[in-house]
Amino acid sequence: MEGGGAGGGASQETGATVGVRIHQSRRLPDFLQSVNLKYVKLGYHYLISNLLTLCLVPVMGIIIIEASQMNPNDVHQLWLHLQYNLVSVIICSAFLVFGSTVYIMTRPRPVYLVDYSCYRAPDHLKAPYDRFMEHSRLTGDFDESSLEFQRKILERSGLGDETYVPEAMHFVPPRPSMQAAREEAEQVMYGALDNLFANTNVKPKEIGILVVNCSLFNPTPSLSAMIVNNYKLRGNIRSFNLGGMGCSAGVIAVDLAKDMLQVHRNTYAVVVSTENITQNWYFGNKKSMLIPNCLFRVGGAAVLLSNKAGDRRRAKYKLVHVVRTHKGADDKAFHCVYQEQDGAGKTGVSLSKDLMAIAGGALKTNITTLGPLVLPISEQLLFFATLVIKKLFKKNVKPYIPDFKLAFDHFCIHAGGRAVIDELEKNLQLLPIHVEASRMTLHRFGNTSSSSIWYELAYTEAKGRMRRGHRVWQIAFGSGFKCNSAVWEALRSVKPSRNGPWDDCIDRYPVKVVS
Repeated sequence: MEGGGAGGGASQETGATVGVRIHQSRRLPDFLQSVNLKYVKLGYHYLISNLLTLCLVPVMGIIIIEASQMNPNDVHQLWLHLQYNLVSVIICSAFLVFGSTVYIMTRPRPVYLVDYSCYRAPDHLKAPYDRFMEHSRLTGDFDESSLEFQRKILERSGLGDETYVPEAMHFVPPRPSMQAAREEAEQVMYGALDNLFANTNVKPKEIGILVVNCSLFNPTPSLSAMIVNNYKLRGNIRSFNLGGMGCSAGVIAVDLAKDMLQVHRNTYAVVVSTENITQNWYFGNKKSMLIPNCLFRVGGAAVLLSNKAGDRRRAKYKLVHVVRTHKGADDKAFHCVYQEQDGAGKTGVSLSKDLMAIAGGALKTNITTLGPLVLPISEQLLFFATLVIKKLFKKNVKPYIPDFKLAFDHFCIHAGGRAVIDELEKNLQLLPIHVEASRMTLHRFGNTSSSSIWYELAYTEAKGRMRRGHRVWQIAFGSGFKCNSAVWEALRSVKPSRNGPWDDCIDRYPVKVVS
């Protein structure tokens, strides 16, 4: 239940319209209004990105023309020349074969996302706003100030009335226990895995690698051991259980599975991302520790990855990049999402008031690393040119913010809270449609921690927007403090899988979220 977002809204800034007014009877047209700069920028991007191709085309044309003008005698002379230099030809061929072999043997194996499944809880676990507040009042644990604080957070959170809380929280008073927490974990993990295996026709015995991440519930035996036991997975499975790594642990789990798939050939890896709420509900009155109660909800996802060449034909996506940023060396970053006891000895997760600033710093570091890997050369040149002008000429030049919309077609921003989504939309200069999946996931399912990025991807698929060649950026924040990114490329026009989380409600979305 650790996360990277607070529920408050961020103030919106409106940019001033830039224009040049010439007070004459005949004015020049305002260029910004008469020409759509988007198309000028796209043209520039296309020119620079395809510069190598545009240079090679004339060269290839010249070679073809010269070859077409050769007569049989010219061809015979060329053959004789090669015969007299047989040793050179053999050496060059040997180097070519050796280099090709080394490249093929050492290049990273492609990792394919065959399919994934998101858990959707039964309707009786829904927690509408009124019921949530009524139950909070009836527990008797919260004073009036805390109840009012929770009410305000909920009103500004961006959550709708159909999010889910675990069974134990529906009782008055609540009944959190180890057994109830195990039952929540089983329902979420097995629910997602059952659907995944059914949709992919993969037998559990075929799984060679298992990675499970859950921050706050780490029983003995582990959650990964529970899955091995329930599905009778094979005895030599490589299983891992990641705990305490927050809402960005889903990307970390994918990265670990990717590394394992580079070592172990011809196998499947399953990643299970979830969070457990039952034993981690806060029953005190410290404001900074009440926010998770208002945001976090039941959810989880299971992802099937493969390094088998034959799976490319049926896979949905190919993993392109994973970039991880860890700010734990800084004390403020380390403590900004912190599990502790309050003055009354009640345990909860405290969110620091510096959270958004720290998240911004982590994001800046992450995209600085990610940018050169994904941005077109046109954007990189503009960014570099701005930096050089600022450094060499000491001019107060506004930093150029790269346009990530040229690198990605879809954005899955961790649904940590409305403020997180608002800030990324503003700072990355995204359009409302780019953050629609994140906002609607927050509204329908709440903050499901590390699995939220998969609900967002499922939303994009359910809307029929995913086309072959599209690139997806999954970005998540978590305790530590961490900011992690995963980049996927669609291998086909992706349709939603059976029993998806949006099956019964996608036609109702997007909805207008009250600010």
